[in-house]
Amino acid sequence: MTPVLSERKKKILEAVIKQYVESGEPVGSKFLADLPAIKASSATIRNEMAELTEMGYLQQPHTSAGRIPSEQGYRYYVDSLMESYNSTTEEIGMLNELLKARSEQLDRIIDDAGKLASALTNYPAISVKSNKRRQVVKRFSVMQNDACNFLLIMLLSRDTVRTKNITTKVYLDEAALMKLQKVLNTHLANLDLDTLTFSQMMSMEKELGEYGFLASPVVKSIYEALAEDTESDVKIEGVDRLLSYPEFSDVGQLKSLLGLFEQKEEIVSLVEESDKSGVNVLIGSENTVDTMNGSTLIFKTIRVDGVDIGAIGIIGPCRMDYEKVISTIDSLTKTITQMMRPNNVLPGATRLQGLVAGLSAPKDDETGENTNNEDS
Repeated sequence: MTPVLSERKKKILEAVIKQYVESGEPVGSKFLADLPAIKASSATIRNEMAELTEMGYLQQPHTSAGRIPSEQGYRYYVDSLMESYNSTTEEIGMLNELLKARSEQLDRIIDDAGKLASALTNYPAISVKSNKRRQVVKRFSVMQNDACNFLLIMLLSRDTVRTKNITTKVYLDEAALMKLQKVLNTHLANLDLDTLTFSQMMSMEKELGEYGFLASPVVKSIYEALAEDTESDVKIEGVDRLLSYPEFSDVGQLKSLLGLFEQKEEIVSLVEESDKSGVNVLIGSENTVDTMNGSTLIFKTIRVDGVDIGAIGIIGPCRMDYEKVISTIDSLTKTITQMMRPNNVLPGATRLQGLVAGLSAPKDDETGENTNNEDS
């Protein structure tokens, strides 16, 4: 059972964490006594800090030094003391810039979000796109962007979504795109493309009639979507930022953490096994990967109607600005999800129904359209 902390102990623990995050130096009672929010003498504060240390919330690195937070202290802060972070005008502007990206570049958006997360927090960022090994396309959908561009949307076998923008030299109306969608679902849905034959390609071109020229570039785009190597599923941005934190001045600890970045399957496993409903905060030994002891990983999965699109995360020292990092990760993932909501007015934005519900809804064998006759 977690001990109940008095209001004074809560204020002292919060003040120690905030000051230690800012300075990286142990915090003493004299500094805390000068804070208006605590209103206690140095002697009283020393006693309170000693009790917090006995309870496991603080640590004393040296006999004569002040205190620093423990993993238990950080956990209590995240769960019970942390306040909402107020984004600056500059940060809000950077998030809005991400919103302007076109949704057919979904993979690039996730990568860009990782870069932005690193820039906003000054910690290394991790961007994860769902693993695509040995996948097939369960369902195809197409959506017109403009006169000579359409979006090919693919629901993959692991319920992840890939999108490709395809440019044509001729105008394609709605009827042409629906015809293409039907042909793709008839011939290529749930098919291992390694078994695709020349005869099947010819059949597709014949069924497409005057639009037969689309078969080749569309199949090429599908191959590109499925052939991505798993190494590209995880990207790390801003690794050099670790060097600015004294916690990683120890070469051995830094090498150990950098080694994790090469073992990307470990990061993918952490994401896949995580809570999908909110921001995950793994502090020090809470991480199941030994090399991350002494570090904190904060991430959130990007989900649309139950489909995992990817994840954005931050890794850094336990001495982390939790308020800012958690807020940034939450805002970024919500921003990406917002781009995929119904009736999104952004240029080229993909409607949620077309992206997920339209792909997974039952189809009529004869028409290739939704059996419930709703707009997708």
